[in-house]
Amino acid sequence: MIKICHLTSVHPRYDTRIFYKECRFLAKSGYTVCLIVADGKGDEIIDGIIIYDVGKSKGRIQRMLLTTKKVFLKAISLNATIYHIHDPELISTGLKLKKRGLNVIFDAHEDLPKQLLSKSYLPKVIRVPLSEFIAQFEKKTCKKFDAIITATPFIREKFLKINKNSIDVNNFPILDEFVKEKTNNLEKRNICYIGIISKIRGIEELVTAFGIIESNTGLFLCGDFDEFELKGKVENLSGWSKVKYLGFVDRGKVRKVLSHSLAGVVTFLPEPNHTESQPNKIFEYMSAGLPVICSNFPLWRQIVEGNKCGICVDPLNPREISAAIDFFVNNPEIAQEMGKNGRMAIEQYYNWELEEKKLLELYSKI
Repeated sequence: MIKICHLTSVHPRYDTRIFYKECRFLAKSGYTVCLIVADGKGDEIIDGIIIYDVGKSKGRIQRMLLTTKKVFLKAISLNATIYHIHDPELISTGLKLKKRGLNVIFDAHEDLPKQLLSKSYLPKVIRVPLSEFIAQFEKKTCKKFDAIITATPFIREKFLKINKNSIDVNNFPILDEFVKEKTNNLEKRNICYIGIISKIRGIEELVTAFGIIESNTGLFLCGDFDEFELKGKVENLSGWSKVKYLGFVDRGKVRKVLSHSLAGVVTFLPEPNHTESQPNKIFEYMSAGLPVICSNFPLWRQIVEGNKCGICVDPLNPREISAAIDFFVNNPEIAQEMGKNGRMAIEQYYNWELEEKKLLELYSKI
């Protein structure tokens, strides 16, 4: 029996991409699948996947120095056929596994060098040189892995120059996960945002937009703030009175929020790691039959306006965001039609059932 071991020192054990999509699919395909995590919640077996917990670290430095070693030691004890790593900080762990003659895949969820340019916890003076250093580090190390999996075609193109065995496995929705429940029209006047809440993801502009909307609508805000200070700042904006903050919600609650929403919003700011990204939530909104209000980046415009399933706006302009919100509230028939268009695009092009075939082909090849 072929054993696959997924490794993460950063992501939660029930990460959507790692657990719900990749691990569950591989287990259903007949592989023995185990997942190493570092969250302090203990070992367990769920959906046929064996989860091993190496313990939660007390901070970023300890995680990178100590937790990665624990992940490596657990990994070699499992004697897997293929090791699938999910964090850039585990690249060195992957290289150690390669030195032992083992098969290793690196799963690049983000374009890390570009992502570093927007990290608020890094002093601005070191962001560019650190980004350049990491880019060189990727070129030197990732060519040694058996394969690279990327979350978007854009990231794939970068890695193809480093490792010819690079493919994209996009984070598209599972077809039936977010099919809308039936609700009455009065319950569908709210807009929703689901995901990490941060400054660079446009939370200040979004809440400001709700302070100037003309229609009677509110915002379902779901997710954790990445900074405590930011939450206090946003709560002082006039639009906060229109916000129903639900905090972190699990997948079941996400489905309910989507079912009670008129549209979904993703107005990330034009940071280097955003303009070529493909946020999961755009496709999850589409999967649930909701029209999308999103940033007017060329790639996002191609997806949303190209499929006639939403409105693209300047994410730095609260008035454009508020106008899009008012439009959907005042034109529910158009919102419904755009939602249907989005769902149709998911069924034809943007679903996990198409992506999982790539994953299986790659594992079979290795």
